[in-house]
Amino acid sequence: MSPSAPLRVGLVQTRTPATHAAALAHVAPLVREAIARGARFVLTPECTNVLQKDRDRLLPTLTALEDDPVVNGLREIAAETGTWIDVGSALVRREDGKAANRQAVIDPTGAIVSTYDKLHMFDVQLPTGETAKESATYTPGERAVVVDTPLAAFGLTICYDMRFPALHRALALAGAKVITAPAAFTRPTGEAHWEVLLRARAIETGSFVIAAAQGGFHEDGRGTWGRSIAVGPWGEVIGKLDHDEPGVLIADLDLEAADKARAAIPVLANAREFTGP
Repeated sequence: MSPSAPLRVGLVQTRTPATHAAALAHVAPLVREAIARGARFVLTPECTNVLQKDRDRLLPTLTALEDDPVVNGLREIAAETGTWIDVGSALVRREDGKAANRQAVIDPTGAIVSTYDKLHMFDVQLPTGETAKESATYTPGERAVVVDTPLAAFGLTICYDMRFPALHRALALAGAKVITAPAAFTRPTGEAHWEVLLRARAIETGSFVIAAAQGGFHEDGRGTWGRSIAVGPWGEVIGKLDHDEPGVLIADLDLEAADKARAAIPVLANAREFTGP
């Protein structure tokens, strides 16, 4: 049998504005660029639909996922082009009226086939004095999600999730060969931890990790790290953007490499239960 063709993915790096209309105008051309360059699966960053840290301004603008204008704009592009589009996250209103940070996978007909609500809330005070309390705005998810598509099985994570190896192990054990990591990473932690965390998660699970990022200084005053990156299952960097400007990263994933990495170092199979300390 001849080896299967690599899966071409497009990672869209944005500097999302503070309104939905501006966000769609910003992200749509980048998604189309990725598709024009041959991407069969396109991943956008966390907060693709709006970036506004003032919760009093943000919350009144949120809608249900199926009513979000940015998500629906990307659904139209998916259907028009026959492409899988993963909205890395949209900030949306839940059924109970609370807010969620929700990833949405769109198939080539434009249908939303799977969603994932961010599990881990970024509630921190950094040494720089910068603080964040996501749990004050968003309700965390309760389940891990693997999406089995004709292209590959994708495990879904969002940003801060990358600091929790147990989630990534669970996704790999459930069959994921590619793990998504859309993000709006802070600049201090991005400079220190971004690449090393993503490479570690890839090595630990023998998975591809693809991370589409927000980058630069936003209308709401927030600064994000950028540096979107695709990592192979041996921990190698397949491609990355070396800046925080909006743009597109194209990467070709040889999915058989995940099987080879897992066979060479079978950490998923070798792990043991233990007691203590």
